[in-house]
Amino acid sequence: MSSSWFKTLLLSLALLGSCLAGEVTYDSKALIINGERRIIFSGSIHYPRSTAEMWPDIIQKAKDGGLDAIETYIFWDRHEPVRRQYDFSGNLDFIKFFKLIQEAGLYAILRIGPYVCAEWNYGGFPMWLHNMPGIELRTNNPIYKNEMQVFTTKIVNMAKEANLFASQGGPVILAQIENEFGNVMWNYGDAGKAYVKWCAQMALAQNIGVPWIMCQQSDAPQPIINTCNNYYCDDFTPNNPKSPKMFTENWIGWFQKWGERVPHRSAEDSAFSVARFFQKGGVLNNYYMYHGGTNFGRTSGGPYVTTSYEYDAPLDEYGNLNQPKWGHLKNLHEAIKLGEKILTNSTRTDRDIGNQVTLTTYTNNATKERFCFLSNVAENKDAKIDLQQDGSYYVPAWSVTILEGCSKEVFNTAKVNSQTSIMVKKNDDEPSKLTWSWTPEAMKDTLKGQGEFNAHQLLEQKDFTVDASDYLWYMTSVDINDTSIWNNATLHVITKGHTLHAYVNKKRVGYQFSQWGNGFTFERNVSLKKGTNIITLLSVTVGLPNYGDWFDKIKTGIAGGPVQLVGKNNGTIDLSNNLWSYKVGLNGEKKRLYDSQPGLGVSWRKGSSKPHRVGRPMTWYKAYFNAPSGTNPVVVDLQGLGKGFAWVNGHNIGRYWPSMVASTNGCSGTCDYRGKYRKEKCNTGCGNPSQRWYHVPRSFLNKDKNTLVLFEEEGGNPKNVSFQTVTTGTICAHVYEGALLELSCQGGKVISEIQFASFGYPEGACGSFKIGSWQATNSKSVVEAACIGRERCGFLVTKEAFGIKDGYGPNKTKTITGNDNDLGRLAVQATC
Repeated sequence: MSSSWFKTLLLSLALLGSCLAGEVTYDSKALIINGERRIIFSGSIHYPRSTAEMWPDIIQKAKDGGLDAIETYIFWDRHEPVRRQYDFSGNLDFIKFFKLIQEAGLYAILRIGPYVCAEWNYGGFPMWLHNMPGIELRTNNPIYKNEMQVFTTKIVNMAKEANLFASQGGPVILAQIENEFGNVMWNYGDAGKAYVKWCAQMALAQNIGVPWIMCQQSDAPQPIINTCNNYYCDDFTPNNPKSPKMFTENWIGWFQKWGERVPHRSAEDSAFSVARFFQKGGVLNNYYMYHGGTNFGRTSGGPYVTTSYEYDAPLDEYGNLNQPKWGHLKNLHEAIKLGEKILTNSTRTDRDIGNQVTLTTYTNNATKERFCFLSNVAENKDAKIDLQQDGSYYVPAWSVTILEGCSKEVFNTAKVNSQTSIMVKKNDDEPSKLTWSWTPEAMKDTLKGQGEFNAHQLLEQKDFTVDASDYLWYMTSVDINDTSIWNNATLHVITKGHTLHAYVNKKRVGYQFSQWGNGFTFERNVSLKKGTNIITLLSVTVGLPNYGDWFDKIKTGIAGGPVQLVGKNNGTIDLSNNLWSYKVGLNGEKKRLYDSQPGLGVSWRKGSSKPHRVGRPMTWYKAYFNAPSGTNPVVVDLQGLGKGFAWVNGHNIGRYWPSMVASTNGCSGTCDYRGKYRKEKCNTGCGNPSQRWYHVPRSFLNKDKNTLVLFEEEGGNPKNVSFQTVTTGTICAHVYEGALLELSCQGGKVISEIQFASFGYPEGACGSFKIGSWQATNSKSVVEAACIGRERCGFLVTKEAFGIKDGYGPNKTKTITGNDNDLGRLAVQATC
């Protein structure tokens, strides 16, 4: 046995042992794990939104970013798709996910729910639950409560069998029951209140040996801990003075819907929210999301939540570091951890300095050690604060300064010293156009009005699709005797669906979609013939509702209609109570045209790079491709397509809708972090598709031939579809004197060029840096010597590092005085 191997083994055991938690208790100042008083930084990472092969890398990057714990939901619809038939394989193996968390030396938070919201289809409820006779969800309904208890007990027992709870030596230190019910409980009345009490009793009876939490539940029964979800939770107070103050969802960004701009939340404001929370007595901060991931298949909810669930999280959709946010929060975690022992064993005093500036001092009465937060919540006025013997400090507007020993600034939320990474999508291989074959969606049956079942009413869509498909066909016929009235009639449809395709007598008469997913009125002129006329309507959903009171009762499809024909002189035929024939899904779905192997009886027609089906809706396309070389994440660019689904080697990579373009207004090249965040702030992507690139995990790809299949619903053109990789392009940093410059290229690349470097008073931002009133003449050569040819580099930014021995500036007189305008700064821009 070599000594190096033995040391590695000891290190691995030490990491594993650090997460064998044992007893978990709490008080108002701390979580107490094995007798150690802790402040916890956690991040939400939802295992189904990434692939199992990605988990170790994502977990390690979360740990490197300073997290102590990882939080995840348990997704009922994925694990019990059919009642009492369970699936915990592959990407659904939550036991493996938690074991990997433990092996990394991290804790875990188990959010059973089992309602999860999460912008997930139907809030994570399985559709069979919706269709149980007499059931009402999330209320004091015995049918629902029984199913919820059966599933919760199933998950708890699996976790116990795997020794996952801290009481068993596992990583799970907290568990959650229900989710944000307090936001909507008022509309459930007394039954809602009784339900919350039952949830608590049911959870406590599971005897898991760690505390239970309920988020956004101000009346959570004791000893359940109620917690806060929001952009800011510094003013939140638990309903029990003995409970710790927990921030279970710090919304680090926001999700995007089709037709919307891309939302961003600045690194500065994200850090401000966290620092204010701990300044005012916080114990646990969980980022929602820390890694968002991808809504593969039909899992995105909303309706209209995009396939990407990037969330502007510290780790992007592909698992890359989202810089500067990841690095800025990492530095924040390190700064707060310097005061962990004091923050969890001390008394707190707040001093109002004036002009919205507050000094908070934590003092350990036994040791007299101190730790301070100095916050300025003014939105447009910086502050210069003199704390006498503890020094003078410049505190920008809307920022928090953290003072070690109350006399040394170790972090300010508005001073971002971490690098900025500009990620690019490119094809390093020989570019080649895809060769397409195609086949139309077979519609002979539905255009003839032939369905699978009949009813004398317009049925609710999800009741009958059981959410197995986005598509439901509604078909009926009407006999016309007098064509003079009906040869230029109007087909009038009121639908609660999201998209509608209409056909009359086998001819397509129109297509329409709701702008925001809330239903619409469809009207088209149609020409009816004498005799029997067949009307075929294809209703499409784009993710089922996932949030709100009674969201499960929101109708979908052409439920109730009405569907009418309006002729001359306003003569009207109401078809709503006609005999309607129904069919769930597409024939192409049933024939599995998306599989890699050709289906029986399917004729794929060869075409050039411009097949003659281009522009026609309801068309299936297929092409073969080679996987991009290297290890960088892979995306498929679907620019030019309309709306539909994409499959790679039979894996559904999600809905696509590049034709859904965001507003041309509401974007800016700059983002003012000051002031409270809202999702309309700091948007990008105006005038562009809401989503153009779609994640293709490398685990979906073969080494040799791969198959891409598209179902194009609207009639887009696939000629420009291509596969690319996501890589680091330009990296920048703007570092204050006394801080550490850290530059890194991801994916094994090295820094190839320093495009700009200036130590002094540089101006501008990444991509537009310029020399200010003064700089050290050797700025670029110093940075080049430290960084060229390296994957990562760094050094402490000081005047001595640039050979400056005395003062600096034009007259060599500047010194550090506590005013940031007097500090030297290093700006760097490099390429990987």
